[in-house]
Amino acid sequence: MELPLVVGVDGSDSSLVAVDWAVDEAARHGLTLRLLYASLWERYEGGRPSLSPDRPAEEVMVQHIIASCTERARLRNPEVMASGEIMPDDAVTVLLGAGHEASALVTGSRGRGEITGRLLGSVSLAVAARAVCPVIVVRGSERNILGSFDRVVVGVGDSTDGEGAVRFAAREARARGSALTAVRAWRAPAHEQGDHLLIADDASGVYEEQASSRLTEALRECEREHPEVEIHRRVVEGPVHRVLLDASADADLIVVGALRRHGHFGLQLSRAAHSLLHHSECPVAIVPQQV
Repeated sequence: MELPLVVGVDGSDSSLVAVDWAVDEAARHGLTLRLLYASLWERYEGGRPSLSPDRPAEEVMVQHIIASCTERARLRNPEVMASGEIMPDDAVTVLLGAGHEASALVTGSRGRGEITGRLLGSVSLAVAARAVCPVIVVRGSERNILGSFDRVVVGVGDSTDGEGAVRFAAREARARGSALTAVRAWRAPAHEQGDHLLIADDASGVYEEQASSRLTEALRECEREHPEVEIHRRVVEGPVHRVLLDASADADLIVVGALRRHGHFGLQLSRAAHSLLHHSECPVAIVPQQV
């Protein structure tokens, strides 16, 4: 049985956009949807007997949010089985725990009470950096979120962190009936870009060819497993984070890998992944790989 798609909700506009996106994603993959609201009030007050017939305002608000989000999901697509739960803990702990039994985690880009802006909220960043399953942060312009471009982009890194991301991106492209664009950035080391133009050109050609070969290697299994997916290759000179940010402008989803080193408990994100989570023009999927 397929694991559910889990979406974190808190009643913010950003989380409502994430709910809508998650419903559509669940429908594409035939998954059930599990909506989670993390409430420390439930942890500290839930077991205390009430001496008043009136419920505390916090309890009323929490139950209203989870009920309205669940109803929103059901109205958007009645065929998607959606359930809502209130969990007695902080949001990061709740979502990271749920990730062990989820096909993926979905979050909005900003939480309730956080300052509106382009930068990612602290909960979504912590979850994306530490979860054991794929995490999709729903951000970007309305056109990108609605899937107007029929294009999934995957950033192809080194062999240690790129395999899972490519597989995930290929499945997404197949489920959406869209094209898959695989992007590999390259740069020649500064000391090899000498004053002699012929030497500089030769060095650049070598690194560009290496990047192209890496793309071919990364996509070999994907092409065999998903012959129906139209795949495009892009080898681009420049910093990885800038190349991928540019690619996000006309994509419905951008996918990158993330290493999860055993025994490391801090935020485990590359500069490229970190930049995408804060500035991407489309939803971002972070796909972990244990090493």
